[in-house]
Amino acid sequence: MAKPLVAIVGRPNVGKSTFFNRITGTKLAIIEDTPGVTRDRIFADAEWLGKEFTLIDTGGIDTVTEDKILVQMRMQAELAIEAAQVILFFVDGKEGLSPEDYDVADMLRKTQKPVIVVVNKVDNKKDEQNIYDFYELGIGDVHAVSSIQGLGTGDLLDEVIKHLDDYEEDQEEEGIKIALVGKPNVGKSSLANKILGYERTIVSDVPGTTRDAIDSALERDGVRYTIIDTAGMRKKARIDDKTIERYSVIRSLNAVRRADVAVVMIDAQESITEQDTKVAGFVSDEGKAVVIAVNKWDAVEKDTFTIEEFNKKIKADLAFMPYARIIYLSAKTGQRVDKLFDLILEANENTQRRISTGILNDCLHDAITAVEPPSDSGRRLKIFYITQVAVKPPTFILFVNDTALLHFSYKRYLENFIRKTFDFTGTPIKIIVRQRDNNKEDGFV
Repeated sequence: MAKPLVAIVGRPNVGKSTFFNRITGTKLAIIEDTPGVTRDRIFADAEWLGKEFTLIDTGGIDTVTEDKILVQMRMQAELAIEAAQVILFFVDGKEGLSPEDYDVADMLRKTQKPVIVVVNKVDNKKDEQNIYDFYELGIGDVHAVSSIQGLGTGDLLDEVIKHLDDYEEDQEEEGIKIALVGKPNVGKSSLANKILGYERTIVSDVPGTTRDAIDSALERDGVRYTIIDTAGMRKKARIDDKTIERYSVIRSLNAVRRADVAVVMIDAQESITEQDTKVAGFVSDEGKAVVIAVNKWDAVEKDTFTIEEFNKKIKADLAFMPYARIIYLSAKTGQRVDKLFDLILEANENTQRRISTGILNDCLHDAITAVEPPSDSGRRLKIFYITQVAVKPPTFILFVNDTALLHFSYKRYLENFIRKTFDFTGTPIKIIVRQRDNNKEDGFV
């Protein structure tokens, strides 16, 4: 289920990462008194008064050159436009207003989305006198907080969830929702155009051409689809590749969360990169059905062992999703694009597969008969039964006498046995372990 996104934006060293860590209860964001130290897009789920949302910590605006500042500021604003439901615009309560604050405010004003000005580093009564200056920005409500001490954060979150009350996930889209995700310039727009049969997005070899998320409806062989491509309509000046890759992360996250099936695209000419692994990790973490599409296969020089070597590389680097099917295609020529839909349909069907409790427990009995459950210090794991409680992904609850006795290796064995018995190709499955009274019911072992 997609959660609303709350983006934290502002110039460097205004305390964005400190706030992010406090609210999410993590230490994912690096904190240091050096402008620009946060270099990766970081996100984590948070909750306030029963309302769940995803908080995004952005890296701020680099101050290398004047041109660089303008580019980074523009990308920050565009990130908020295309992704967030609420924008937290962080400013420094000790330093006061800066020219960069006015420029960011001008661009955020165009988003037509809720913007809350967060005056950070208001650590005492004396600092409170500075907050009124920030009303000059003329954008959104102004709230004073101290990210380090936690002062004012509760009132700020109260305001955030007021705006989130209006957020509803779009349930009107029909058909199977397919997210085309991957690093910049991997061919997402080209594949979308080939699938749809017309040039509905601009395609360029310049990383960063891709801008806004676009959904396109498609009917194929009587099946309805929605293609979710993070592609835009405007051409963009050259930006350094590292900056583009940082900003591509949130696009992938947003598309994956809305999708039924994610197509993780990999550039055959570059093999597997860290960014590919990161995007695939999003898909895995969100429990989405997946197909791995190696694009630009027509441009690769091949011999007898090329596919075998590529398969080994993918399986090693993406070992966390061994269930994913791999297809080698060319969005440019259309090679194997038809076959891609066969794999999408397979993954979508399997992620919705339900197995009756009786059949599941027959499978469980066979599994523990073949390999006896582990024991520790004379106590043996006793398994009572298993039942499926959800789909997308298929989720099972396993009841045992003592969860501490279920070693991860035996849990993995049970998962593999279930996969061997039932077809869950293309989808992750989840096994949740629950403990119950050993005397209530006899188990298999």
